[in-house]
Amino acid sequence: MASFSITGNLVDIHKEEIYPAEIKIDNGKISSINTNPKLAVLPNNFILPGFIDSHVHIESSMLVPSEFARLAVVHGTVATVSDPHEIANVCGMEGVEFMIENGKTVPFKFNFGAPSCVPATIFETAGASLNATDVEKLLQRDEIKYLSEMMNFPGVLFKDEEVLQKIASAHRLNKPVDGHAPGLRGEKAKQYIDAGIYTDHECFTKEEALDKLNYGMKILIREGSAAKNFEALINLLNDWPDMMMFCSDDKHPDSLVLGHINQLCARAVAKGINIFKILKAACLNPVLHYKLDVGLLRVGDAADFIVVKDLKQFEVEKAFIDGKLVAENGKSNIRTVKSDIINNFSCTKKEVADYEIIYTNEKEISVIEALDGQLITNRLSVEPKRIDGKIVSDIERDFLKIAVVNRYSNSPVALAFIKNFGLKKGALASSVAHDSHNIVAVGVDDESICKAVNLVIEKKGGVSAVGSNNEMVLGLPVAGLMSNEDGYKIAADYTAIDKMAKEELGSTLGSPFMTLSFMALLVIPHLKLSDRGLFDGDKFEFTI
Repeated sequence: MASFSITGNLVDIHKEEIYPAEIKIDNGKISSINTNPKLAVLPNNFILPGFIDSHVHIESSMLVPSEFARLAVVHGTVATVSDPHEIANVCGMEGVEFMIENGKTVPFKFNFGAPSCVPATIFETAGASLNATDVEKLLQRDEIKYLSEMMNFPGVLFKDEEVLQKIASAHRLNKPVDGHAPGLRGEKAKQYIDAGIYTDHECFTKEEALDKLNYGMKILIREGSAAKNFEALINLLNDWPDMMMFCSDDKHPDSLVLGHINQLCARAVAKGINIFKILKAACLNPVLHYKLDVGLLRVGDAADFIVVKDLKQFEVEKAFIDGKLVAENGKSNIRTVKSDIINNFSCTKKEVADYEIIYTNEKEISVIEALDGQLITNRLSVEPKRIDGKIVSDIERDFLKIAVVNRYSNSPVALAFIKNFGLKKGALASSVAHDSHNIVAVGVDDESICKAVNLVIEKKGGVSAVGSNNEMVLGLPVAGLMSNEDGYKIAADYTAIDKMAKEELGSTLGSPFMTLSFMALLVIPHLKLSDRGLFDGDKFEFTI
């Protein structure tokens, strides 16, 4: 590998100083840093470590890892802490192996975890399971850096043997354990943290995050395509700069084209937060916490760094990984690598009658209330609308039918109602449905829902939208979660179907497909729908 040097304003996060420097790179590593103050430095030329997404499900981008990297480096992201939980729920160990091997085909630093909760719960049908023995085998691999988010916090609190075995394996192998405990506070939060779980990205409020910080837990500020807690938590960075990180968790392809962790840095600067505290969260803390092999602009480090025009907008001029120029002035130097296809999709097309709900004298029914920009939902009780002895969608009150279809076998369709999607006609469907990734759909009538679901089944995975005289489907053949095509094309196709959902069908949500994908996520309160029925996330049991 060729040697080269680069001159600019070095942003030294360790010393909390900015000074002119010449950095020399040999064989992908930083061999020297010359800090001669007489160096001529351009005014718009700042060198800093690359950004790290400290918790992301690559699958949510609808792109295989190699394509995710191709888009992310343009925004200065050089590494991710990636939980392959989604594909593991579909394809098991084979899915985790796919992510690792595909990630190796490009110059990017993926750091995968061992999924801790596959399946996430016993109350849904998944495509695979990973027991404590499987998890330990993964944790023994060098490519696996940590135990992924322990969503089964009731299992931790009640000392479930299988859960504790997984945590013990990580501790024994000196690998961190990620947390996932939305709303957990007080003594229960302390008990969860005392089990050796030291991060959480699910805090809804500043008070919850502060509670966990005081118990020694590191808090991730999350701003994804659906779940957003930046505004609620960002001011905590002023007082807890060594205990916080930035992450996206779930990032759809259209928003990944626009920006990544660089956007969070810009927003934090706009709020007047100290630049070094911001860069600790964006660059330094993830490396230290997860013991990542990612350079931090020190002699002997891997040459993983970026050059930005300023420390306000963080517009990336160049991005380097192991000394290789991977992006320059908005263009990625990573080429598309055609990947293999793995999947687990066994159901056949459905009939309209599968979506009918017979009225049996209910005075009230439970309705899921979706909240824009949140994974949590509320539970409402409403009088049902009835036509010809059936309970149907009520467009005027925005109570629409929601369905979850088992994609792994032919089983009865689970049905309920949901508020806040705002559809005036048609339906949406998706095989991206956390955590088990069955098919989830919402619509104004049974015919539209059936058509939208069948479009997804035809493609063996994807997202679809059905209108009065129009239909669109974006196929996701890799596990029903990802495309193996050009990432920018997939982003454009997703933008088009998202536009149809909003402009033609009338959805009022900021990201309707992303929100839809979380309506079967049972581990997030308060009311969700699995392929087996309506689920109370507080009592952790099926409900009526």
